[in-house]
Amino acid sequence: MSDFKDLVQLRRSHRKFTDEEISAEDVQLILRAALMSPTSKSQRGWEFVVVEDKMDIEKLSDAKDMGGQFIKGAPLAIVVLGDPLRNDCWVEDGSIAAISMQYQAEDLGLGSCWVQMRGRGLSDGTSADTVIRGILDIPENLNCLCILAIGHKADERKPQNEDRLKWENVHVDKY
Repeated sequence: MSDFKDLVQLRRSHRKFTDEEISAEDVQLILRAALMSPTSKSQRGWEFVVVEDKMDIEKLSDAKDMGGQFIKGAPLAIVVLGDPLRNDCWVEDGSIAAISMQYQAEDLGLGSCWVQMRGRGLSDGTSADTVIRGILDIPENLNCLCILAIGHKADERKPQNEDRLKWENVHVDKY
């Protein structure tokens, strides 16, 4: 990647992945990006669960009714967690860490997609948190913000179209 401007334009959500595994070095770089991400009051209160077990990844894809089935095709899932009682900015801190991981994955030539889990669940009323806790033995005090599905891209996406940027949504000094 030549510079961040290009990286931002090239990063797109990918929901189709090859079966190729992700190297341990690449996983470490992705996690390093999360661990270096800025947090409120430098609390670094997020937690991450790296899931490479295919059976567990398949189970995670069923944590909510819609929008998560493609997780099962990813060789790697990273669950982003936070403790709302310990950190009132857990959503913001986890979001910054998640996008940092996505940019790092893109820089490594990998595809990724954010799968929203906070506030989601099953039609029977079971929360995604409850399902995910049961699969990964996550303590009750932690909530899941999202799961990142990461893998080698099985599809091509065009870069963001500069002409479609909504500059009219930017206001200077006053609305």
